[in-house]
Amino acid sequence: MSRISSISSVSGSGFDGRAEAVVVRGCGQAEVRTGAALPGLAAACGHDTLPVRPRPRVRALVTGDELTHTGHPAPGQVRDALGPMPPSLAHTLGGEVTGPHHVPDRPTSSLADALRRAPYGSDVIVVTGSTSAGVTDQLCAFLAGDGDARWIVDTVACRPGHPQLLAQLPDGRWILGLPGNPYAAVVAAHTLLAPLLAGLTGRPMPALSRVALTGDIRTAPGRTRLVLVTWDGVTGRAVGGHGSAFLRGAALADALAAGLAAPRPGSPDTAHGMRCARHRAIALTRTGGHNPLAGAGARYVRSAP
Repeated sequence: MSRISSISSVSGSGFDGRAEAVVVRGCGQAEVRTGAALPGLAAACGHDTLPVRPRPRVRALVTGDELTHTGHPAPGQVRDALGPMPPSLAHTLGGEVTGPHHVPDRPTSSLADALRRAPYGSDVIVVTGSTSAGVTDQLCAFLAGDGDARWIVDTVACRPGHPQLLAQLPDGRWILGLPGNPYAAVVAAHTLLAPLLAGLTGRPMPALSRVALTGDIRTAPGRTRLVLVTWDGVTGRAVGGHGSAFLRGAALADALAAGLAAPRPGSPDTAHGMRCARHRAIALTRTGGHNPLAGAGARYVRSAP
């Protein structure tokens, strides 16, 4: 056996970090998102356990008798474009989805029964559709009646996505109602689901960028206009060719922009607001990243009385 001539590869105690040194900035003062390395680092520093907050568990309920889930829809039917979205969307915004679970409109007790049967392991129950005041729209009736819910938001002054809501059941579970139109549902998820999931995990909402917006934008008097845009890092350009029921724009866009609300017709600032609407600064968030639209959303959300 040859004699060891050097021990330069042997590190002494404290070589990688001094005792009591901070190895992860923010721990103890704010929430830190964990990755694969953090548990190993904690173990190397002598920690057996860490206090963590898991991703909120989200249960998705998709309502509608008219929806079909495979192939091309028959006359009078619509292919379900909402069901495939919640798992990816909620994961991007910080949650973990079970489902989707499809709920028929009839009998009219179907949604209430599904909400009562929802596992108590769910932190958030997302209901798509059923947020308006139609005969088959059951969510508001349940929350105001047997659900005995505490209303947080009963409508949002934006376009698209106006009929969205947030409430809390007596057992602590959150109910989030999204519009039945797919693109409007995406807007509503960024407006209400993103800040809700951030709050449940203790994450602060990131600041939104403010950039110039170009393209053909239709203002919505008295409401904030949410616009899909492509973004080159400097300017946001509106993506056209889609409505609140179609996802072409959402699939092509880089970000979702919140323009300032247009004045109502007849107000002294109407002409000025219309003239500036296409070029004024807007709040911007990447639709596929971890910068959800909520800071801007807070400016136009109207809380329930």
